Amino acid sequence: MGTDSAERRAVVVEDDADMRSLLARTLQRHGFDVALAGTGAEGLRMVGEHRPDLVTLDLNLPDLDGTEVCRRIRAVSDAYVMMITGRADEIDELMGLQIGADDYISKPFSPRTVQARVEAMFRRPRTAVPASAVPSQEATVAAAAPAPGGSRLAHGALEVDVDARLVLLDGEELALTRTEFDLLVLLIGAPRRVWTREMLLRSVWGDEWASDEHLVEVHVGNLRRKLGDRGKAPRFIRTVRGVGYGMVAPAG
Repeated sequence: MGTDSAERRAVVVEDDADMRSLLARTLQRHGFDVALAGTGAEGLRMVGEHRPDLVTLDLNLPDLDGTEVCRRIRAVSDAYVMMITGRADEIDELMGLQIGADDYISKPFSPRTVQARVEAMFRRPRTAVPASAVPSQEATVAAAAPAPGGSRLAHGALEVDVDARLVLLDGEELALTRTEFDLLVLLIGAPRRVWTREMLLRSVWGDEWASDEHLVEVHVGNLRRKLGDRGKAPRFIRTVRGVGYGMVAPAG
């Protein structure tokens, strides 16, 4: 998988012991240092402790649904996430990819298939996000903003200092409102993630605003104007029709 694969870390979240062992052996043969978890809560804890490059995540876990675990991982980590399930229908696949999974594989599968899919994921650009504590089992999507602690984010020509609440575009400071800043931090902090309008509402405004999606549209529109995003080829924030918003992949 490349000369630097020995430095890569993976967390396998799988409640079936045989499947967990198979995935561990497969990844270890390709240079990963592997940590194992049998539940969603344990997997979240290990993501926080090990800061992995890759997470394999079973959809059917005994405590938390795999899609919820993926949401919480995406709030604190930019690790590649491969969702694994015995439910191969299209709705499950779309759900997994919309909440931040990078790939999706159905059981049964061969070790060679896992290897090929992982290699394909690691050929894609990966933008680092700041480390922060993994949310507790009671945490929700509303806790998705990066935790304080010297966080600096970058996306192409856009730079964000979370602690100083400072945004620079092409080296020039932008004047954002508090809400625009909080929206930008969520989006840039998980650049491959697609946020639904409801998720953005709960994260920035709170549960009591969860039915007023027009708020998101207005503030995202204002933020886009300040970022210079106009027309059908935005530079930073893209609309995912029927879903919500995400970041445009940086050029180059």
